[in-house]
Amino acid sequence: MARLLGLILPDTARIEYALTLFYGIGWDGSGKILKNTGIDKQKRVKELTEDELKMVSAEIEKLYVVEGNLREQVNNHIKRLREIGSYRGGRHTKGLPLYGQRTKSNARTKRGKRKTVGALKKEVWAKLETGQNAAPAGTAKK
Repeated sequence: MARLLGLILPDTARIEYALTLFYGIGWDGSGKILKNTGIDKQKRVKELTEDELKMVSAEIEKLYVVEGNLREQVNNHIKRLREIGSYRGGRHTKGLPLYGQRTKSNARTKRGKRKTVGALKKEVWAKLETGQNAAPAGTAKK
């Protein structure tokens, strides 16, 4: 297992894929790093020498903000948006999509599991009343 910038890379993975495991590096970034260092994309992590790992590490530090520093930077940007009271900051606070997507029928990832809101049928109310001997809080008995 190779350790690079605090992240343990799987030995059997190709280096091109292994670099995408860093938060902040995608496939394009991985390709650019390997091109700049002159390492073959098809090489496995276990086949890399110490010198090649050092070159990759130096290239990442030179070109990218990754992992904890990037997460901190993103959180600071979101915090700033909330503090200045921007529209996007409010959407972050409410846990809703930011860029104008519809929320009536979609946005399940952001909003979570569906919660049914509305009237209950007479049979359901009867079960609730007999099971608890009272109506749910905030409702009047019929």
